[in-house]
Amino acid sequence: MIRSLHDNDAAAVLEIYRQGLDSGEASFETEPPDWASWQNKYHHFCRLVWEQDDEVRAWAALAPVSARDCYRGVAEVSIYVATAWLGRGIGSKLMAALVEQSENQGIWSLYSSIFPENLATLQLHLRHGFRKVGIRERIAQRDGRWRDTLILERRSEIVGN
Repeated sequence: MIRSLHDNDAAAVLEIYRQGLDSGEASFETEPPDWASWQNKYHHFCRLVWEQDDEVRAWAALAPVSARDCYRGVAEVSIYVATAWLGRGIGSKLMAALVEQSENQGIWSLYSSIFPENLATLQLHLRHGFRKVGIRERIAQRDGRWRDTLILERRSEIVGN
């Protein structure tokens, strides 16, 4: 089931984040932040978890892209699914809920930056109305290897029209 994230989910959220980072395909980051830093990074709304068998198996959250007021309706998407639970459609269910909640919060544009080789994440975004905006070539290194990032965006048909 999808529910709002609570502070007592911290350990599970950070562990799932670590699993994603360990894959080498989710982010340039190599270590999850501490809980206070995680809390500061993400909006206090649109923080969701997928809970099954009384355990958090995945999470989704939105981060502001800028502190400038003109960008208040633009947010960056993060979705992480525990390694053992990948491929079960959980990410898609979280994305659908995140899109709906983001629009309820006045978000008009969702943004994502992913590694182009991460085909499962690319397909997830495309299924939920994101479009490819461009590629940032050799933008940064991960494990000593230059990586590109694919920029994706979803413009709301409800908010900001």
